[in-house]
Amino acid sequence: MFDTSYIENYRNYLTNERRAPANTVSSYIRDIKQFANHKWNGETGDFKHVTPEDVKDYLSVLQNNGRSAATVSRCVASLRSFFRHMIDAGFEGPNPAQEIPTIPNPRKTPFILSSKEIELLLEQPNVDTHKGCRDKAMFETLYATGIRVSELISLDINDVNLVTGLIICRSGKERTIPIYETAVKAINHYLAFSRPHMSSKSETSLFVNVGGGRMSRQGFWKVMKAYLGKANISEEITPKVLRHSFAAHLLENGADLRSLQQMLGHSDITSTQAYARAISQQLKDVYQKAHPRA
Repeated sequence: MFDTSYIENYRNYLTNERRAPANTVSSYIRDIKQFANHKWNGETGDFKHVTPEDVKDYLSVLQNNGRSAATVSRCVASLRSFFRHMIDAGFEGPNPAQEIPTIPNPRKTPFILSSKEIELLLEQPNVDTHKGCRDKAMFETLYATGIRVSELISLDINDVNLVTGLIICRSGKERTIPIYETAVKAINHYLAFSRPHMSSKSETSLFVNVGGGRMSRQGFWKVMKAYLGKANISEEITPKVLRHSFAAHLLENGADLRSLQQMLGHSDITSTQAYARAISQQLKDVYQKAHPRA
């Protein structure tokens, strides 16, 4: 069996020092464990003895098994980061994944809901019920701030300042983000009308499930999927669509990329530029459909 202490040290580094989102930590750790299981197949092994050929062999297996370019690229990034952390922690030796070329991965254009579709989705929850009031507040918060679902469910009550209209996102890259007035009202209504009936005062999380505990990503996805059906939004979309739509709509209305990068918590502005490309593609599609000579 391979030594898991290196992995646990790396997990602590990602969580406590890098403050990476929980889903990112989960993906990286899973990649490393799957590599180790392939390398040693239940036998005793040591990460110090991994070679570039071992990494190349594993990536070839992933590709031959039909894994996507995105999955293989993420695996390269996971292993490269893991071994870099080992070296920083005192391991002497080259990084076996450092020189492995990244698999070309064509960037997908983020799927974006129109402003009318967003309005339709936000109108679905019945705010006269405790659950509907909570759901409305969650959707408004996501669209107001562009935070990830993992960051939304990590919010505590003290992370929201409804007087100044700001939230502090501490999960992932810590940042302060403004909230528009409608979202502030939705959260205020939820805190006053619904949350006291859904959970105890000792619970610190902002958004709670029907059992009174912190909302989970899976729970949020079930909630959102139900409302998408009610709104007759039939596209196969994920909860990320509100984050994508937030970013694209801000750019459409004049926001600059650097400010948007800060609000989204992107370390690299190239991630933010994907939304600019999405808007350009939408304009091209409109042009092709509407221009009489196109």
